[in-house]
Formats: sequence, structure tokens, C-alpha cells
Amino acid sequence: MLIRAQAVALAFVCAVVSPGARAQSDDELAGQVVNPFTSMVKVPVQVTYDRKIGPANSGAAYALGIQPLVPVTLDADWDFISRTLFVATAQKDVSPGAGSQSGLGDTLQSFFISPRKASAGGVDWGLGAAVLLPTASDDLGEKKWALGPTGGVFRDSGPWTVGILANHIWSLGGRSVGESISSTFLQPIASYTAGEAWSYTLQTESTYDWKMKQWSVPLEASVARLTKLGDQQVNLEAGVRYWAAGPESGPKGLGFFFTTTLLFPK
Repeated sequence: MLIRAQAVALAFVCAVVSPGARAQSDDELAGQVVNPFTSMVKVPVQVTYDRKIGPANSGAAYALGIQPLVPVTLDADWDFISRTLFVATAQKDVSPGAGSQSGLGDTLQSFFISPRKASAGGVDWGLGAAVLLPTASDDLGEKKWALGPTGGVFRDSGPWTVGILANHIWSLGGRSVGESISSTFLQPIASYTAGEAWSYTLQTESTYDWKMKQWSVPLEASVARLTKLGDQQVNLEAGVRYWAAGPESGPKGLGFFFTTTLLFPK
């Protein structure tokens, strides 16, 4: 079901976003995929699979994430960048007797102000705000509004792209039951472009819950290749992740993901 949803999402994005006119080499484009502060529209569509979820380690979950990143030129020096994460989840047996659930998760909307040109050392950066929108179905999200600062810095140096994204959000309101939110997100990334548009990436998308005093740390490794579907530049990525830390009810062991990123260079 989620694979079909990914195909539908790709077709929709191709229909509504037009490719830019100036061509770049495949290696140049492949090196920019992980950097959110380039002046290029990027639309990652990712399917993930995690297992050993819940107190009995019997649960499994698939998730479809769509994260369009759209830079808008403010003037000759600055871009305004919108980055939105939509998630749909299908899970089963995450707690005894729970059965299956599926639906939307909460939406994370980030906004950045970023210089249009990298510094002399190849450094790109952005600062802004992150907003958690309570769009989740049933018990698939926090059902609370949350807000906080976000930012990141990336450096391109030859075949290497390294950087980090971070945010911290606090809950503002929503349902009265459940814990309030105070959460820090850290995403350090190192990516190597090996030529012929192949790239290799190591990263973690770690979260620290200050209320529960608990880390969630997936260590991720992936391989990707930039190619074309017709005239559309597409980065195809497959990876594995290992949950090094997490709450008792969270996933454990190995998980897997596949990401299709549509690129629209200017």
C-alpha cells in the first residue's frame, strides 16, 4: 500500500513542479542531495520499515514520508526555504491486543533564512523556526502544537558533503492528556560522492525527549545513485539503520529504508 502511495506521490510532484533550465553535472547534483541550503527544489519520498516494536517486541511499522524542500529567492543575497515533512504510517501489534492501525502522523514544518551563495570555504547555513502541526490520526502522533528554533550548517569540500541539522520544539497546546513536548532533534550527515553519480552517506536522525530523559538513536548507512526518469533527475537511495538507543516501546535492531528524491535544479 505504501509503495503504491509513493508512486502516486511521485507522479503528483512531477506534475506540479517544473524542472529548472540550467543543467548541472550528475556528480554536482548528487553532492547537493543531502544539503538543504542549496537553491534547488528537492522532494524526497521515503518508505521505511522498522520492527521489534513494543514491550513484547512483536510490532512492525511501515512509514511513508514526503518532505518537499522549496527555496524562494528574497533578493540577491538571501533565500527563504520551506521544508515540510508529511508522514503516513501503517503499524501492527505494537502493543498486546492493539491489532493494526494506519493513518497520518503529525506534520513538521520548518522555515529557514539562508544566504544564496556559499562562503569562500564552501559553507552553507540557515536559521529559522520549526512548527509541529497536530495532524495525526488517532494515536499516531502527539496531538499537540509545538514550536521552536531550527538551524543547520553544511560544507561541500570536493567529493565530501558534511553538515548537521538541528531543532528544539516545545509544546504550545493541544489535547490535555499525555506529556507535554520538549524535544531536541540532531541530524549529523557525512556524504561522499564517488563519481558516476554514486554517493554513500552515514547519518543519524537522533531525538532526545527531555520529559522522559530518553534518546532515540538510529544509525543509518545508505548508497545512492542519481539517474533520470525521462527528463526528470532522480536520486535513488537504499539504506539500513540500526537502533542504537530508544524507548522500551520503540523499534529495535535493524530497519530499512528506500528514498526517491526528485531534483529540480535552477
